[in-house]
Amino acid sequence: MAVEIKSKSDIEKMRATCRLAASVLEYIEPFVQPGVTTEELNRLCHEFIVKAGAYPSPLNYHGFPKSICTSINEVICHGIPGSQTLREGDIINIDITTTLDGYFGDCSDMFVVGGEASPAASKLIDVTRRSLWLGIAEVGPGKRIGDIGAAIYDFAGRKHGYGVVDAFCGHGIGREFHMAPQVSHRGRRGTGLRMKPGMTFTIEPMINEGTHECDILGDGWTAVTRDRRLSAQAEHTILVTEHGYEVLTLRSGCYQPG
Repeated sequence: MAVEIKSKSDIEKMRATCRLAASVLEYIEPFVQPGVTTEELNRLCHEFIVKAGAYPSPLNYHGFPKSICTSINEVICHGIPGSQTLREGDIINIDITTTLDGYFGDCSDMFVVGGEASPAASKLIDVTRRSLWLGIAEVGPGKRIGDIGAAIYDFAGRKHGYGVVDAFCGHGIGREFHMAPQVSHRGRRGTGLRMKPGMTFTIEPMINEGTHECDILGDGWTAVTRDRRLSAQAEHTILVTEHGYEVLTLRSGCYQPG
């Protein structure tokens, strides 16, 4: 499948929707507190996005019933907001996608409920964020998509012994939510599509404390670790530029290397 190359006008629209998606994560962070339900987080994000003149992309996407994904502890991805109440020490991934002026922006990050996670959870989150940026560092014109996943797997899987999920991957994004190319987080160096300026895609490693294998719960969406140990995820939308990359979903206070 051909990969969409964005024009200058497309790129400006991608920047706008990605800035909005990132701002939702900034907005919701203070509300991630013990006693809050994931449904309340969903409501707040939904209202914020709609007020900005955009649409919460997950809502009704292939039947998904909510406006954001909230994935707690052993949930790898696609957790459905509901009556679940956050507890002190929980870790939660909040995944935001916005549709603004016909273009999609996608990002997610980890939050610790109550501000202090266990040492094991803290290490998992740190390795996940660092692996994301190691993958981002492989982006550039002429480079191979497989190099992204190779960097992530070498660090999180081989060096730290975590399970690197391969059932889900990053994806092209633009005027559609999911487009070519697929971006595996367990790639092989020197393989895959060559990147070109104007490509936009997500990198979103899902890193498990134990096995990389997952189960899908009865709701048809929620993916959990097969051994029910912790999982973490971090995600940015990336633009390939003439000389490297641009992270379109950067926000104030988010993790950056160095």
